[in-house]
Amino acid sequence: MAEASVSRHGMWSSRLLFVLAAAGSAVGLGNIWKFPYIAGENGGGAFVVVYLLCVVLVGIPIMMAEVLLGRSGRVSPINTMRKLVINAKASPLWVLIGWMGALAGFLILSYYGVIAGWALYYGVEMASGHFTGADAAAVSGTFDDFLANPWQLLFWQTLFMAMTIFIVARGVVRGLEVAIRLFMPALFILLVVLLGYAVTSGGFAEGFAFMFHFDWSALGVDGVLVALGQAFFTLSLGMGAIMAYGAYMPANSSIGSTVVSIASLDTLIAIVAGLAIFPIVFANALEPGEGPGLMFVTIPLAFAQMPFGALFGTIFFVLVSFAAITSAISLTEPALAYLVEQYNANRARVAISLGVICWLLGIGTVLSFNHWEQITLVGGQNFFGTVDYLSQNIMLPLGGLLIALFAGWVLPRMVTEEQLGSSPWVARFFLPLVRYVAPACVLAVFAYTLYSSLT
Repeated sequence: MAEASVSRHGMWSSRLLFVLAAAGSAVGLGNIWKFPYIAGENGGGAFVVVYLLCVVLVGIPIMMAEVLLGRSGRVSPINTMRKLVINAKASPLWVLIGWMGALAGFLILSYYGVIAGWALYYGVEMASGHFTGADAAAVSGTFDDFLANPWQLLFWQTLFMAMTIFIVARGVVRGLEVAIRLFMPALFILLVVLLGYAVTSGGFAEGFAFMFHFDWSALGVDGVLVALGQAFFTLSLGMGAIMAYGAYMPANSSIGSTVVSIASLDTLIAIVAGLAIFPIVFANALEPGEGPGLMFVTIPLAFAQMPFGALFGTIFFVLVSFAAITSAISLTEPALAYLVEQYNANRARVAISLGVICWLLGIGTVLSFNHWEQITLVGGQNFFGTVDYLSQNIMLPLGGLLIALFAGWVLPRMVTEEQLGSSPWVARFFLPLVRYVAPACVLAVFAYTLYSSLT
């Protein structure tokens, strides 16, 4: 199949920019608190070893499959799947991969923008000195009062969505690339600064031990399935974002080495984030297992009690905001690129229209923390819980599974070799992993998440 030389939406100017963009898509709010905590709770170093194995067996093969599909089509995920299905003479039902990814990304962004708005708010509050010297009751009360005020939540959601839409409206080169060039290096610098601060906090040894002590007895079947799920979800797989970004990837870049670089960078950031956060938590004798509350209750309380806490607390929430916005801009791309192609529409107008619709849907999440908190939909969950469950637990694993099956069994071998090369490793490693191992693992995660939610 002859490959289109460029995408009509633009191209990444270098392999490095693609790596940073894809890593930015992968690095989000979950990396900052979730990976370090679940590692500590599931055997520390033992969990990290299993997680890395899952990244190699599941994350990297599916990400390679998504990138090669995107670069083969050079259009939006929906139209890429249409093109590849026609070329492979396959069932048009496979195009559902593109539709499901675009819809999942849109749904995730509707509530992601709300949560990311919290990080913006906390950055401002930290900088103002609001938390300086505050005790646990005051910090917890601030969070509860914030969630109870829908107008405040709506304001910060609006600000975050406006920032996101402004970036994506400017296109791949003038928007996405400029943002990535600014936010990703800044994220790395802030993370290193915060790590340096954590080293001097007095709890570094305890935080390090929490994450890396080898306790194989603490790693049960549940822990392995959690590692599998984290390896899949952390790389932004199944939502079309990586396929969309792959369409803008330079033709002369190696997909294999590029994807390995992305996965390595994502894992490194998650580990460094843990080493930066948990020493501060332990130095203040706080509870590390607060989940999302760790970010908005425990962490602010820790900084409130520490010298220069306002300064470094501000740095932390700026870092979280940067991580959130690099993920958010990738969530818009699959749906936006399709609408631009389908209707030959102006990118800025489409971006604004999608942003407004997503913002309106996000109001349901805003109200889920106050006025609509007791209104339940699917499985007894409120609006936010329902949207999160359908997108994260159903659509993303199903999308990843179908991507692996299509790339491994339906896509003509000549297309795979055109994108990955015809070296023996493709037949010996990539194809077996994407055909058998990755689908089996994703099915296990799918079954586990469904079972966990129903019991």
